[in-house]
Amino acid sequence: MWPSRSEEAIGPKAAAGADRWHHGRGMKGIATLALTAVLSVTGATTHAAPQRTGIARLTVPQRQAVKAAGEWHRGCPVWLSQLRVVSYRYHGFDKQTHVGQIVVNMDVARPVARVFAKLYRMRFPIRDGAFSSVYGPHPWKSGDVTASFECRNAGASPCSSSTTTHHWSNHAFGEAIDLDPRENPYVGCGMTRDKTAISYLKRSRHRPGMVTSAVRRAFASIGWGWGGSWVGSTKDYMHFSINGH
Repeated sequence: MWPSRSEEAIGPKAAAGADRWHHGRGMKGIATLALTAVLSVTGATTHAAPQRTGIARLTVPQRQAVKAAGEWHRGCPVWLSQLRVVSYRYHGFDKQTHVGQIVVNMDVARPVARVFAKLYRMRFPIRDGAFSSVYGPHPWKSGDVTASFECRNAGASPCSSSTTTHHWSNHAFGEAIDLDPRENPYVGCGMTRDKTAISYLKRSRHRPGMVTSAVRRAFASIGWGWGGSWVGSTKDYMHFSINGH
């Protein structure tokens, strides 16, 4: 049996600080030296490793890395066996082609792979899609990581004094993706908790990495909704998910 699922509140997410742009990542501890050894075993977790695109189960080192990074633990709403690694090509901000890896629920892996193939064809730039940037010894260091699976509760709106809710996030199921978070901040009441994203609060002036109508259509083609479409002052421009929440 799968673990039970709680319903996620509409529009729920927040960053914990300027150097943790999203959803309480400041609560995560820095991984141990043992994790560094784990990551050195598998080339699939580095920026530079030559990789093929496709869908695969998590390798043993990858499972260990996810757990060591604090992104999975007993009590999470999915098992590690229910997750898949989608390896995809993307255009970086350096105008070079890279291969990123994103961990998602196995039920959405193929549709997600199709979306990233569309993003690549439209030359949409992604700053950082490396597995190690999420589950490595220095996670979220770039501050602009495209990612999916994190076992955590949904965050509260920047309008709120709280930083979290008591509902599982869609990220905890591997059924949500945050795309270029600096360029597409989580905002509420005209505010964001990520000070590096302040210049992107004004959405009328398009810059590389900002979500476009073509990007929205790519996700809509698999039935996913966009946090930038939420009703009210709270918007999560980076956020795409299976149910739009």
